Amino acid sequence: MKVRELSPKEVWNNFEDLNAVPRPSKKEERVINFIKNFGLDHELSTYVDASGNVIITKPASKGMENRKTVILQSHLDMVHQKNADTNFDFNTQGIQSFIDGDWVTANGTTLGADNGMGVACIMTLLASKNIQHPALEALFTIDEETGMTGAFELEQGLLKGEILLNLDTEDDDEFSIGCAGGIDTNTSKSYVQEKITSGLGIELIVKGLKGGHSGMDIHLKRGNANKIMNRLLNVALDYNLSIAEINGGSLRNAIPRESFSKIIVSSYDFLEKLDKIVSEIKNEYSISEPDLTIKVNKIDLPKIGLSLNDSKEVIDVIYSLFNGVFKMSQTIEGLVETSSSLARVILNDGNFITQSLQRSSVESSKSDIARTIGSAFLNISANVEHTGSYPGWEPNKNSQILDLMVSLYKSMFKSDPKVQACHAGLECGILNERYPGLDMISFGPTIRNPHSPDEKVHIKSVEKFWNLLIEVLRNIPLKDQ
Repeated sequence: MKVRELSPKEVWNNFEDLNAVPRPSKKEERVINFIKNFGLDHELSTYVDASGNVIITKPASKGMENRKTVILQSHLDMVHQKNADTNFDFNTQGIQSFIDGDWVTANGTTLGADNGMGVACIMTLLASKNIQHPALEALFTIDEETGMTGAFELEQGLLKGEILLNLDTEDDDEFSIGCAGGIDTNTSKSYVQEKITSGLGIELIVKGLKGGHSGMDIHLKRGNANKIMNRLLNVALDYNLSIAEINGGSLRNAIPRESFSKIIVSSYDFLEKLDKIVSEIKNEYSISEPDLTIKVNKIDLPKIGLSLNDSKEVIDVIYSLFNGVFKMSQTIEGLVETSSSLARVILNDGNFITQSLQRSSVESSKSDIARTIGSAFLNISANVEHTGSYPGWEPNKNSQILDLMVSLYKSMFKSDPKVQACHAGLECGILNERYPGLDMISFGPTIRNPHSPDEKVHIKSVEKFWNLLIEVLRNIPLKDQ
């Protein structure tokens, strides 16, 4: 069976059509035009604002004119990440999805189910002729994955809806009513490199880690390739280490899965000592990261590299960085409140750069962890810049749409949904600032390993999510309720 033959067929076909369009964050021109033309082709009022957000409105079905207007919201961009050995050009190729048992996944790349399944469902509703629904305002935002600039720059006064359904949650039995805010900490420092005239060239490779979403998956005890690589480099300090290159991680909001480095050491005795450390690391991650691979290759001697003292400084500052769950919520059991993820470590031509992302559902704690990370780099006289700060979304347990959806879920699926906040950054917090008073909720199908080439969406959960979405729209409250 092909993906396009899955049920609900219209949703999967729209998903495949969307996945044929390259849509990296900050390069969404093609997908903006795709969605714009979709709206125009269906003779719906379609508007593209100055930042590239697309708003398509559809009148209420006959008999539903007296119901509250609903905003359906998803983001157009997707995380572009692939395995190092996958030959794929995200800028020119469409995602190659396929069925793998109970799941749909992609061939060595991210799938784009985050947030493509939400976009596909909205497209299906806009094109439908026989689904009962109130007046709809479809809001397709841009650049969610690398700064949420679409939500930040959304023009005020465009939307009239009272209820917002954000279709960007990753468990089909979960309703999100709150989320974490975030801030990026970016650092840089330049070193004068030394000419290398003697020694042995070594390449270190860390790969095979699960990676994943640095918000939703930060509590799963997965390995961080940048921190693991740093442990390997530390072993080499006893062998007159000179670091020539480091290239670890790929995206600011993904747990780094791979790291590569080139170094110079004085003796191959380093390899014997390294074997012991590699065994220890693999033992530590034997349960959470069974596919962790650490390779060591002999290479030609690099021509330039950092001095031993500068190499030690780089290693020490990375060692000093907190990475993982910083604090659990005191008000919502089981919720990560505050975290930090060291996403990128780059050393090239003497330029040392890091990117990390701090998240928290408490604004003061977000600032505190960002300063904690930044201070380590200030202590080595590096440049530190905090950018892209966005607010969290405070839960409202008195939400009318929440009460409706919990009731419908129980009736349809004979079980209770999980009502909780999430540690990911959703656009709801920003949209709530732009449009105060919106009654908001986030839900979606079951997606695993987003932001990684292992991303997959559960087939049956898509149908479950779609059926719930339709039923919610049929039961939207009257305007005066």
